[in-house]
This record gives sequence, structure tokens and C-alpha cells, in this order.
Amino acid sequence: MTSLLHISDTHFGTEQPPVMQAFETHVKAHGADLVLFTGDITQRARREQFASAQAFIKRIKDYGVPQVLTIPGNHDIPMYNLLARIFSPYGNYRRYIDSNLAPIFENDDALIIGLNTTHPTRRKAGKVTARQVEEVAERLQKCDPQKLRIVVAHQPFGSIVASDRRNLQIGARAALERWASSGLDLVMGGHIHLPYVLALSTQYAGLSKEIWGVQAGTTLSSRIRGNSPNSFNRLYLDKRTRQVAIERWEYSDSRAAFERSAEFHCDCVLSASPRQDRGFSP
Repeated sequence: MTSLLHISDTHFGTEQPPVMQAFETHVKAHGADLVLFTGDITQRARREQFASAQAFIKRIKDYGVPQVLTIPGNHDIPMYNLLARIFSPYGNYRRYIDSNLAPIFENDDALIIGLNTTHPTRRKAGKVTARQVEEVAERLQKCDPQKLRIVVAHQPFGSIVASDRRNLQIGARAALERWASSGLDLVMGGHIHLPYVLALSTQYAGLSKEIWGVQAGTTLSSRIRGNSPNSFNRLYLDKRTRQVAIERWEYSDSRAAFERSAEFHCDCVLSASPRQDRGFSP
């Protein structure tokens, strides 16, 4: 079994030190095999913000987490520095975080494919290109079918509230239909600061296989959404049963700690499944 921590939208520059300390305390106490960091690492892609994020990632590794897989979000591209946005949009990200904008992780339990769905010509919208769709499909098809197969991108593929439909990936339906036929089990992301687990067949009728959408809230930032507190997801991947257990951990101001607030279970069957109206909101 593989344990993952799914964090997102830290927006370094707006991070809250007590919340960050609580998260690091959790990591030291509970560990993980991998941390997935699904973008918007910084607030404005400035060097000092990336340097703070770099130090945070180093501490996480020093606590015993073997690997941190990161992808950029739209906030990780300069907004006001137009020269940097045009000529070196990912310069600071590559310098401080990772030169690879689309990393891949694979072990005995899972294949996890990172996608960069941002672009300097788009302010916030995410897009899955036709080339990305085919490259991911090819990688999924080559994978051991017993492994859990996961795609990680910043912007969401599904929504549980109508106002978030404008935040969905451009090209989401075509990508999900192709990836379902190639064996994808989960897509994971952030961007909207609203955590949930959603069976995507409820939104995309006709998928040949169920794909689960797993969204993270904002883990460290003061930019929380409505009544949703700072949070992260902890996942347990069981290749043998093809089950994914997902725990949501939320920050408690009164306790100055993260506490487990909800638990979900996803069945990742290998064959086609009927449409099921399943979703788990905040």
C-alpha cells in the first residue's frame, strides 16, 4: 500500500505560519510515501516566494518523505512582470522547484502522471492539449493494468457547484473519454480552493470506465474559500483490491492542528462501470 499527501494552492506569500507548522507536525508524525503538490505554489511567482516554497519542500523531505511531485499552477507564472511572463514564464519555478514541468512517479502500486495545463497566454484557465491527451493515453496503456493510474493537473476536470464550471479544463471531456478507455482511475487537482471527491460519470455521461475526481483545498494560504478551512488530502492506494481510501484533514484554529474531518472510498474497477450518482462535497 502506498500513502500520498495531496496538497495544493499554498500561495507562498500568503501562507499562515501556524497552519504551516501544523502541517509539518502532521508530516513528522504520520509520514507519507509521496507528496503531490498540485500547483499555485506561490502567490505571484516571485523569487522570495519560490525560495520559501523551496525551503518548505526541503523540510518535508527532511522529515522522511522520499519524494515531492510538483506541477505549476497559473499563479506560478509572473502576472505583473510582463518581460518574465513572455520570455521566461517558468524561470523561477524551474530554478527553485523543478526543471520538469510534467513529472511522473511510478512504483509497485501506482502510476502518477503530472501535467502542466497552464500557459503564459492564459490568465488562469487550464487546457489539455490534443498532444497531452495522446501522450497520457499511451503511457496509461503501457502501464500494468493492475496498478492504480492517476493524472495530476492544477485546474479541475469536474465541478460540484455551478459557478466552478468556468474553471474546468478546456478539453476536459475529450481527455476523460480517451483516458477512460485507456484505464485511468483518478484525476487530481486544486485551483478552486474547494475540496471534494466526485465520480466524474455524474458529469460526463458515457465514460467507458469510472474516473474519480479528487480535489484539494488550499493547504496553507489565508485565501480560503467561504467556510472551507485550510485542508489537505491523505490517500491510501491498494493495488491488490484496487481501492483508494481518501481522508480529508482540516485545520482547527482552536487546536492549532490538522484533524481528520471526512473519509471516502473509491472503487477503481478495471472494466466498464454503469453511471453512478456519487459525489462527496466539503
